[in-house]
Amino acid sequence: HELLEVLKAGELTKKKSGRPSPLSLEDQLLLTLGYWREYRTLFHLGLSYQVHESTAQRIVKRVETRLEGSGVLSLAQTASRECVRGVLLDASEVPIERPQKNKRLTTVERSTPTP
Repeated sequence: HELLEVLKAGELTKKKSGRPSPLSLEDQLLLTLGYWREYRTLFHLGLSYQVHESTAQRIVKRVETRLEGSGVLSLAQTASRECVRGVLLDASEVPIERPQKNKRLTTVERSTPTP
């Protein structure tokens, strides 16, 4: 309920009206929470809520921005706790076996036209 109150307060402080969202604030919050919790793709979330994939992405971005801006939720701290301590790359060279060119197989035989 606290997250929903933050979204409602954000709607009241909007400066531009623009096109209304196809989803209610409750559905927008559920879509975002489903994206975070279930790791579903935006395509599948869009199918579930009957909106396009790009609309689902805009909704998730808008809700994330409003929740972070209010101070209720801090996504940056969550990401920093799960930081990577090191990266290991395998950059060794491996020879590739390529087929040997055979002139007989690569050239096309030309037949002389019969008059």
